[in-house]
Amino acid sequence: MRLYSPDRNALQALRNSGIEVILGVPNDHLHWVASDQRNAHEWVQGNVIDYSNVNFRFISVGNGITPFHSQNARFAQFLLPAMQNIRNALSAFGLQNRIRVSTAIDQSEVLSQSFPPSSGNFRPEVRQFIQPIIQFLVKNGNTPLLVNFHPYFSYIHNKQDIPLQINKGKGNRDARLDYALMRSSDMLVQDAWLRYTNAFDAMVDSVHSAMEKVGGNSLDIVVSEVGWPAAGGPAASNQNAATHNSNLIRHVRNSGTPKRPKKRIETYIFSMFDEDRKSEENLRHWGIFWNNKQAKYRINF
Repeated sequence: MRLYSPDRNALQALRNSGIEVILGVPNDHLHWVASDQRNAHEWVQGNVIDYSNVNFRFISVGNGITPFHSQNARFAQFLLPAMQNIRNALSAFGLQNRIRVSTAIDQSEVLSQSFPPSSGNFRPEVRQFIQPIIQFLVKNGNTPLLVNFHPYFSYIHNKQDIPLQINKGKGNRDARLDYALMRSSDMLVQDAWLRYTNAFDAMVDSVHSAMEKVGGNSLDIVVSEVGWPAAGGPAASNQNAATHNSNLIRHVRNSGTPKRPKKRIETYIFSMFDEDRKSEENLRHWGIFWNNKQAKYRINF
């Protein structure tokens, strides 16, 4: 389970459950955590040590931060110092080898190019920001980078991850949608000797390629967000959400990507419940469950 911030009720419920948890340090806490090592120590004490019987796997320091994004650019300067301070606090409690410190980035925000996947590259204005973070992860035991992927938005906004030319010669069938929903077994994109049947693999490998260009060859990726909405926009339906998420589960349990075929991908589906207070309609319906805890569609984990 991924929690984007320390929620007392959720953490209480997770005690002794055995469920592995990614716990987030919210963006608006980064300045405080980065400004003083004592603050980071206090954060870890109150949200990790006080829940010692919760099975924490990662601390994700910040979410979706980039140095140019209008909503979160102001947090960028604090991200790496906050990661370092959280890591130091965990070390002080002897947890540095049990709980790993990373951050979650958005693939669509940080890459200047993602197609073909081997051409994946960080934006010039991101490179200076991300390279020290990559070095921090490498130095600290090759901790994976957490990455949020959104094939749905790539599909509806005609982004390069799901090329328009996929539909050429495919008759009336929407091959781009098949590619996005992971329901095609045909090779729809070829990148040198690598063959792609779905957008998920291509998007993950585009970040692998970008990381290799800034010294992150040894790092794995944890998919910290991926999903499909059941309502609220084009191609958003219970059927498509069930198809995408079921195919995703089957895929990541059994194989890696064409670039790293033997490396299974730790993946977190976004999201468990709908978020009905989101400002945009197509952001409100990504839950696998209704808010009354009933499943929207049949799914087998």
